Amino acid sequence: MEEHIHILTDLHPSVALADFVRDIKTASSIWVKESGHFPNFIGWADGYAALTYSYWDKDKLINYIKNQEGHHKTEPFEAEFRRLLEEHNIKIDEQYFLK
Repeated sequence: MEEHIHILTDLHPSVALADFVRDIKTASSIWVKESGHFPNFIGWADGYAALTYSYWDKDKLINYIKNQEGHHKTEPFEAEFRRLLEEHNIKIDEQYFLK
């Protein structure tokens, strides 16, 4: 998808999520810029969202990620993101939402 990515990972408790995301953004930014495949790429957003799920949901999540292009034809990214935040009781601060 052009405006977001999904990453499904099993993050060890000794790894800080912020450090993990920073390292992914740094390494992938270098690759994206050097590859030339995405000439309009100017960098990742400052923020990110991270949600936790049960290990038992793994196959369901993998299928969702594989089929997200089709899924987003029926539910746009912004609507889905709002719904996920609300389902997880995360308060949305409109000042920062998708800025």
